[in-house]
Amino acid sequence: MGDQADVGAAVPDEGQGRAAEDRRVLWVGLIVSALAQAEDRTMRYSELGRKIPGVSQKMLTQTLRSLERDGLVARTVTPTVPVRVDYRLTDLGADLGCLLSSVKAWAENHFDQVNAHCELHDAEAADAADAHAKVRADA
Repeated sequence: MGDQADVGAAVPDEGQGRAAEDRRVLWVGLIVSALAQAEDRTMRYSELGRKIPGVSQKMLTQTLRSLERDGLVARTVTPTVPVRVDYRLTDLGADLGCLLSSVKAWAENHFDQVNAHCELHDAEAADAADAHAKVRADA
């Protein structure tokens, strides 16, 4: 989607880089899913912005440009006042939309299991950190 060199240059450490990439993937999934559910797989820019809670105009624009560049989304500008900009999924994007629908269904069906594993992992990591801190304090 985006240029990896640009991401690496803007992000100081690996943890923040992963978080930024996770957010980028999230926006791609939400945009493709929104377009896949739309009539004729087409939505206006403003409709997309309203359909996807929390997306900034900057992130929506960057993600749509990236999707257009990748051949997943086609952009149509209608010269009216104000200008109308529509986005639609290409056939390639529609294929991705089908996959994302399956992933979404899986996530909804397994949310509780994944959440339980996350909580267990976080608790074990906290216990290990506490034990490590105690060993260092005793030394």
